[in-house]
Amino acid sequence: MTAEPKSSFGFRDVEATEKVALVRGVFESVADSYDLMNDLMSAGVHRIWKDMAIARLNPQPGETVIDCAGGTGDMARRMVKRVRSIQKRRGGPDLRVNLVDYNGEMIRAGVAKSASLPVGPEPEIRWTVGDAMALPFRDGHADAYVISFGIRNVANVQRALDEARRVLKPGGRFFCLEFSRPVSAALRTTYDAYSFKVIPAIGEIVAKDRDSYQYLVESIRRFPDQKTLQGMLDQAGFARTGYTNYSGGVVALHHGWAI
Repeated sequence: MTAEPKSSFGFRDVEATEKVALVRGVFESVADSYDLMNDLMSAGVHRIWKDMAIARLNPQPGETVIDCAGGTGDMARRMVKRVRSIQKRRGGPDLRVNLVDYNGEMIRAGVAKSASLPVGPEPEIRWTVGDAMALPFRDGHADAYVISFGIRNVANVQRALDEARRVLKPGGRFFCLEFSRPVSAALRTTYDAYSFKVIPAIGEIVAKDRDSYQYLVESIRRFPDQKTLQGMLDQAGFARTGYTNYSGGVVALHHGWAI
């Protein structure tokens, strides 16, 4: 029997089951400060990256979208806001966002945030604790699938991509927004210095958890580069795969279609 391949947890190689438990611990620790830390670490630029990803995803009234590793709902709320704007112009049924995250603490923080918004909870969002490698949906369930800054935390990335392909309808679209490989050596050097010296220090001050943010920085360095991830999308059976670099390749938006 072939042994299960190792998974990376930061710069360590661990058993896949161990990574699942370790990642759960990371996000349980940082859930309450997660959104604030995203703003601080990226100087707010993550909001621009996400808005560009949602524009490419282009959710429409009546569609079903899976927001995998959706965390506290940042991407889901952007989708709801965009579709509500479309509905005001031309009507149509509500969007359905199936937000799935492995970590119950992240879901709890997201539901609490929704409840505190002036507009109230978003009925378009259905919150589910679930696994990106074994999604709780039938084949061909969704019109679109998006995963934002979450796939590098999955124990088996290829298995998660295979699942994304399974749950999409024919013609369904896949988008993955993730930290990637800066295209220039100078930018890589600057980005490495910022990541390893500044981000863990911010985590220690704000989230009281340096180790979790040290892991997050290391996980970015271990994640496949743009071309490698595109090849994994091809292997999962997606067509017309590609990617767009943002901020010089600090982040990349990968795409593919279920054809």
